[in-house]
Amino acid sequence: MRLALVTETFPPEVNGVSMTLGRLCHGLAARGWDLQVTRPVQEHEEVDSLTDKPPFEEFVVAGVPIPGYSSLRMGEPAGFSLHRMWKEKRPDVVHIATEGPLGVAALTAAKLLGIPVCSTFHTNFDQYSDHYSVGFVQRAMSSYLKTVHNQCARTLAPTRQMAEELAQCGYANTGVLSRGVDTDLFCPTKRDEKLRETWGVPEGGRAVVYVGRIAKEKNIDLVMKAFQALSKEHPLDRMVLVGDGPELERLKRKYPDVCFAGMRKGEDLARHYASGDLFLFASETETFGNVVTEAMASGLAVCVYDYAVGREYVRDGENGVVARLGDSCQFIEKTLELAALESEQLADLRQNARKTAEGISWESVVDSFEASLKSLV
Repeated sequence: MRLALVTETFPPEVNGVSMTLGRLCHGLAARGWDLQVTRPVQEHEEVDSLTDKPPFEEFVVAGVPIPGYSSLRMGEPAGFSLHRMWKEKRPDVVHIATEGPLGVAALTAAKLLGIPVCSTFHTNFDQYSDHYSVGFVQRAMSSYLKTVHNQCARTLAPTRQMAEELAQCGYANTGVLSRGVDTDLFCPTKRDEKLRETWGVPEGGRAVVYVGRIAKEKNIDLVMKAFQALSKEHPLDRMVLVGDGPELERLKRKYPDVCFAGMRKGEDLARHYASGDLFLFASETETFGNVVTEAMASGLAVCVYDYAVGREYVRDGENGVVARLGDSCQFIEKTLELAALESEQLADLRQNARKTAEGISWESVVDSFEASLKSLV
C-alpha cells in the first residue's frame, strides 16, 4: 500500500513529533509500505547534498520560520504540486501530521482527488498562544484546528485522555495512537560517572534533570522554582537542563549555578538521561511528552502533572510522583516528596519506572497506526 505523509517537522529535527513520525515511517517501510514524506526544508539543510537516504521517498518544499520558533519552519502550501504528483502516482491514503499551510494544502489536494485522509493531533498550538503574548488568538486557533481535523476521516491523539477531550470539544472520529520508547537506547546502563563530574555533582549529591525545549510553554520556570525549593533541603543536588530554546539565555543569566548541557541526540542524550537521578517535567501543553517515558526507561524518578503521559503511565508513589494539573504548589510539594524518599524507596521507584517503560514498545504503536490506515482504505 502507498502512504503519503505530510508534516512540518521530521528528523533530523529534534522534538517528540519529529521522532514519532520518523519511527512510524521506518516501521511501515520495514513492513513493505510504499511511502512518500512531504516536509519543508529544515534550517541549514542542503537538500541536494543529503547522503543518508531514508527507505522512502521525500518531497521537500520551501519553508519559512515559525514566529517565536525561528529554528522550526512551516512548509509552503504546495497544493498544486501535491495534486499533480498524487494524480500521477496515487496514494491509497494521505496522513496529515501537522495543521500548518502545507498540511491544509495537502488536505485540499487529497479531497479533490477523493483520497481518504487521516490526521494526528500532536501539538496544542492553541494553548501555546497564551505563552507568547497572543492569548487573544486562542479561540480562533482552536476553531481553526477543529475545522481542519474534522475534514479528515479520523483524528488520532496520543493518549485516551486527549482523544476524549477532543471528542468533547466537537472533534469527530477520534482515536488513539500512542507513542513508544526505545528501551535499548534509553537504559540505566548508560550511566556515566565522568559526565556527572562535569556537572559538578559532589559525592552524596544527586543530578536533577530536565530534558526538552527551553521554552515558556514547557513551564520551565516552575521546574526551576521546584529545584530551588529542593536545593534548600538538599544542597548537594545539582540541576541539569538538556535542550535548547528561546528561554535559554535568560535562564543562563538568572541561574548561573545550573548546568546547561545544550542539545543532545542519540547515545549522547541517553547518557545524559541515565546519569541523572530525578526528572522534573512541568509542561501543561503536551499531547504526550516523550521525554517522560525516555526518562523512565533510563531509570529516573519522575515528577509530572496528572496529564498526557503522566496520566497514561505514571502511578503516584509507585513509579513516579504526580501532581494535580495546574497546581504549581503541589508540583513543588511532590518534588520535595520525591527528593525526601529513602534510598531504598527511591531505588524501588526507579526500578518500577524502568519496568513500565519496558512495556511500551514502538512495534505495537506501528501496529496500531497501520491498522488505522488500512481501515480507512
